[in-house]
Amino acid sequence: MALLPILEYPDERLRIVARPVEIFDAALHRQIADMFETMYAAPGIGLAATQVDYHRQLIVIDVSEEKDRPLVLINPNIVEKEGSQTCQEGCLSVPTVFADVERAERVVVEFLDREGKAQRIDASGLLAVCIQHELDHLAGKVFVDYLSPLKRQLVKRKLDKRRRQQAA
Repeated sequence: MALLPILEYPDERLRIVARPVEIFDAALHRQIADMFETMYAAPGIGLAATQVDYHRQLIVIDVSEEKDRPLVLINPNIVEKEGSQTCQEGCLSVPTVFADVERAERVVVEFLDREGKAQRIDASGLLAVCIQHELDHLAGKVFVDYLSPLKRQLVKRKLDKRRRQQAA
């Protein structure tokens, strides 16, 4: 396994729309393992393939406290949404930035597992938020897109300053 570099906003590669996964082979399993290792090390609770410059419809998630309930969603599709909740979100591609985002309270998602078998999950709360957040990445969207233009500009400045300080 290997730690993968995580793209940071406003990198244009975060805007690439992911294509469906078609081949379920050893290379895909390696990608999944590397993404979990990267997500846990970051540390985070979700990671979309787009964030590591792999533009396929692949998401890894683990919202458990013990980090022992890994979930792989391949070619995910939300088939039901219900309710509304506002949560403060962060993102591994937008480090140190948090903002309130409105999402559905409950989602039903159809997807393929790592073996290519069709699955369905009914998610609510944090898991529902995480799935919606990661699905946005696959569509080329970042959570700061939900913010006003002024707040997005402030986020860019904050991240630019952070990068300059790290380079010094």
